[in-house]
Amino acid sequence: MDRSRPGPRTRRHRLLAVLTAGLLAVPGLTALSSAARAADADLVRNGGFESGLDGWTCTAADGATVTAPVHSGTSALRATPAGSDNAQCAQTVSVRPNSAYTLSGYVRGAYVYLGASGTGTTDVSTWTGSAPDWQQLTTTFRTGADTTEVTIHTHGWYGTGTYYADDISLTGPVGTPAPQPPAAPTGLRTGTVTATSVALTWSPVTDATSYAVYRDGMKALTTTTPSATITGLSPATAYRFEVTAVNGAGESPRSAAATATTPADSTGPGGPGGGTSGLPPHALVGYLHASFANGSGYTRLADVPDSWDVIDLAFGEPTSVTSGDIRFTRCPVTQCPNAESDADFKAAVKAKQAAGKKVLISIGGQNGQVQLTTTAARDTFVTSVSKIIDEYGLDGLDIDFEGHSLSLNANDTDFKNPTTPVIVNLISALKTLKAKYGEKFVLTMAPETFFVQMGHQYYGTGKWGGQDPRCGAYLPVIHALRDDLTLLHVQDYNSGPIMGLDDQYHSMGGADFHIAMTDMLLTGFTVAGDPANVFPPLRPDQVAIGMPASTQAGNGYVPPAEVTRTLDCLTKRTNCGAYTPHGTWPDLRGVMTWSINWDRYGDWQFQRTFDTYFG
Repeated sequence: MDRSRPGPRTRRHRLLAVLTAGLLAVPGLTALSSAARAADADLVRNGGFESGLDGWTCTAADGATVTAPVHSGTSALRATPAGSDNAQCAQTVSVRPNSAYTLSGYVRGAYVYLGASGTGTTDVSTWTGSAPDWQQLTTTFRTGADTTEVTIHTHGWYGTGTYYADDISLTGPVGTPAPQPPAAPTGLRTGTVTATSVALTWSPVTDATSYAVYRDGMKALTTTTPSATITGLSPATAYRFEVTAVNGAGESPRSAAATATTPADSTGPGGPGGGTSGLPPHALVGYLHASFANGSGYTRLADVPDSWDVIDLAFGEPTSVTSGDIRFTRCPVTQCPNAESDADFKAAVKAKQAAGKKVLISIGGQNGQVQLTTTAARDTFVTSVSKIIDEYGLDGLDIDFEGHSLSLNANDTDFKNPTTPVIVNLISALKTLKAKYGEKFVLTMAPETFFVQMGHQYYGTGKWGGQDPRCGAYLPVIHALRDDLTLLHVQDYNSGPIMGLDDQYHSMGGADFHIAMTDMLLTGFTVAGDPANVFPPLRPDQVAIGMPASTQAGNGYVPPAEVTRTLDCLTKRTNCGAYTPHGTWPDLRGVMTWSINWDRYGDWQFQRTFDTYFG
């Protein structure tokens, strides 16, 4: 046998060596193969559960890691389906579009599933009906053209007992990392501070497309530049500001806070255009039953004590709901035997005014529904209200529209630009009356919480899913007339629970309800939870707190100690209890009550509480 002649096996090895050498000589082939192999990786975070549930979210109440049984390492996942919960544990993973992936894992138990969703093609799942010992499950899928994330998951089946999972992997090309929100801004500082505004600047943030500015914890505005001026603030008030950076991936943590205290307004309480019309720094407002009688008895205007700074004559009422024609008929002697004559009543108005008091006609009330559905009704309203004011020489007008007097149309979703006729016409009518009587005209409003603070959660029946067309329906009127509005005294009574700025519901019967409701007016709030629609704060000198004078006057009565606690918290930020407001407002105008008659019936308890507190 010729020992130099190669045998078959030797020839095959030599041939493979030659072919391999030839292939490797092809330019770029080695690099391409290496790159393809390097692109595949295990993309699952903590697939062996060695770091607890880091990276995973489990629906099961007992979802946890255990040290036995395990497939490898020291830990594995345990979860138990219960009720309607299949005990799913999931993780979202960044992937590459149009790419193939292999999902694999080891499971143990009865009816255990392993799968992927959001693939952009066909979602996949594999399972085992019974795995008394560790069993590997494997499935593959391909991502869609626009898919950058998939969710992998494992779960059991309803009522089949505990399952275990370990060593879960997703192998394939590395995906592009998900975009991240920007870092928190730094260098926040205040600039020019006026009685009603604060200028802010901060350092620009890389990758930020906009910034959100927060005032006392509530978003005040957004801007695309690293500076902003916050307006609509109250004089002599401390504020806290923070700012976040925003991009397509989300919002950064908040910056360190900057604080500023606005100076007192040198033009006096209320500032320019405030319409305060000579009111004292703190005022007591009350309704006088002038057109009807009830169990509280009739009180002559001349007998109202000097403690009452604003007296609202209740009520001027419409001749029909939509006429706009308002009439004021004083209580007849058949119902009110001690009622004064018209001459004595008018003389009492002049005497109160000479003592610095304001006497207004209040329109509406519980039974006086007014709907200015047409411009003709608007004009009639202006004419008839003017006639009442002129006949009795009154100082102005109180709007106490209740019931369905103000209801929003379904497509009326922007409180700054209302389209509902009854609201547009009311705004126009009030502006006309203000222009007619000038700066000394006193304009007040007494809406129910449903019409104002409920707007924080719902707004009408528009795009935010409101529950009632009256939700927040006063907001367009208040906002349009905020420069002409003397006082807003919301009726914090006869109210259901209302959500406050702390996203908690507050109910009548204690100081916390009044504090939370008033805090919303003085801090401002988002309308229907929409950050782009913020109802700006009112000045504290424009706000009085509406409370019942006695248990007979209405639901929501609070005793004198709770009235005092409310005022302490809002004007001094002491004695606050469960709710802490977002600011301190020593210039809060005061309190309003229904009614003077009921307070007299209760031996002037409400009045005495006010006098004791404000001196």
